[in-house]
Amino acid sequence: MTSASPAPATGPASGQARIGILTVDDDPSVSRAVARDLRRRYGKNYRIIRAESGQQALDTLHEMKLRGDQVALLLADHRMPQMDGIQFLERAMDIYPKARRILLTAYADTEAAITAINVVDLDYYLLKPWDPPEEKFYPVIDNELDQWKRSDHTPVAQTKVVTTRWSARCSEVKDFLARNQVPFRSYLSDDAEGERLLAAAGVTAGQLPVVITADGQVLVEPSDSELAGQVGLTTDPAEDFYDLIVVGAGPAGLGAAVYGASEGLRTVLIERLATGGQAGQSSRIENYLGFPDGVSGAQLTERARRQALKFGAEMITTRDACAVEVNGSARTVRFADGGSIDAHTVILATGVSWRRLEAPGLDEFTGRGVFYGSALSEAPASKGQDVYIVGGANSAGQAAVYFSRYARSVTMLVRGPSLAASMSYYLIKQIEGIENITVRPCTEVVAGHGTDHLEGLTLRDSATGQEEQVATGLLFVFIGAAPRTEWLDGVAVRDARGFVLAGPDLMLDGERPVGWEHDRDPYLLESSVPGVFVAGDVRANSVKRVASAVGEGAMAVTLVHRYLETR
Repeated sequence: MTSASPAPATGPASGQARIGILTVDDDPSVSRAVARDLRRRYGKNYRIIRAESGQQALDTLHEMKLRGDQVALLLADHRMPQMDGIQFLERAMDIYPKARRILLTAYADTEAAITAINVVDLDYYLLKPWDPPEEKFYPVIDNELDQWKRSDHTPVAQTKVVTTRWSARCSEVKDFLARNQVPFRSYLSDDAEGERLLAAAGVTAGQLPVVITADGQVLVEPSDSELAGQVGLTTDPAEDFYDLIVVGAGPAGLGAAVYGASEGLRTVLIERLATGGQAGQSSRIENYLGFPDGVSGAQLTERARRQALKFGAEMITTRDACAVEVNGSARTVRFADGGSIDAHTVILATGVSWRRLEAPGLDEFTGRGVFYGSALSEAPASKGQDVYIVGGANSAGQAAVYFSRYARSVTMLVRGPSLAASMSYYLIKQIEGIENITVRPCTEVVAGHGTDHLEGLTLRDSATGQEEQVATGLLFVFIGAAPRTEWLDGVAVRDARGFVLAGPDLMLDGERPVGWEHDRDPYLLESSVPGVFVAGDVRANSVKRVASAVGEGAMAVTLVHRYLETR
């Protein structure tokens, strides 16, 4: 590829933030050449970004999305290993659906380009090489940029968050925004820009976090519900009565919402924090049907959320269910803030929470270096750091792989002798191939140390009893699953660990549960309260996998129909 003197560029006016053009090609020389040609003509008014793998490009797009940056054009080479150009563009559509998409192909790949037109709504495919670019390259790019400018690409409104590094609440706010797909940019209070924002808002550094919404509203130390209301999330139901209330928006709840709404049920989905549950925090799910190259929990969650909304389901966030009541034929869900909502049926899909790590010194550092779950919003802060991860199941492994892209080192602390007993084989092999991940079997955390944040850990080798201290400011914990079902005390029958019993599990010695008033046995996923069903990880004896949770959510809707027809 060659390039002559650059022609006048099109793009945003001088002084405005530059919009991105991203190119991805696994051949470094070709990647540099494409970026060079783009930069010579468009670099004055567009930010030219190049990547040498699909995954690297996706990571870049995620970071840009989080900052609220715009991307006008994506150029992807078709023949790339691990993730080809079509696969990349399909996943990039979830991040920047308005960006124009161009596939770079050789003459032998024209069939692939035709396929891409159907799979990713391709805007153009370019044959390599283009020489001269003035005739074969720039006219195409000019046209695509012109088409992008004519489309509705209103800049994504960006929220600003002023925080301090070691604050549990500041971490929670950033995590809340990230998990709810709200674009934001974070500033430390002692940075120049952070100080300027605080001064403009008339707030002191002792009142953090401060959230400044896209329309200029200043929220000082906001609650989750206040935050949700100001950034465009729905917090109140539109109606008083529904056919189906789904409590919990993890994979099971989202599956139930999609199938319930698509089958004509007036469906409302209630979520305490953010859609996706634990799966939504996963950096990569590679064994979910239909995604051979894997999908991030955030991507899967966002697709499911859009799908449920498309079919007419309502989604209510930051409402914490605290009781279920039977009121005649209605089922009432009460909220911790005093509100309530009624429906014919309820599906409990509240999932599970990570168990706390019982070791001296850790509780006080929760949110200040100690995190339960992946807390993906903390990944940029781990750059150049030594990260420790407790746990040996898939969630811990996925987090280790993700943080290995940022951290200097990632150490997995596993109580058992190996990962084999609790982790999928594909993930074990992946971890073995990453140089900066170390697995330490038979190791547990016995203490945490620090002043205002975590600064070190005491580790014990359970085989030898030997202890050692290690320096670290970041610990992520993935140990076991604890259901949040205390609010069902005296209502639904649960097992000794708090998981909700359903269907055949309720039939002790063939007898129906105490208080059961129907002349039939409980349906397969029906709890001890007729018309109240349970799906996903919160159900006793469930299979703790994303696919099974989604399947149970769909199955529960089928049983809801059966209940409504026969009650």
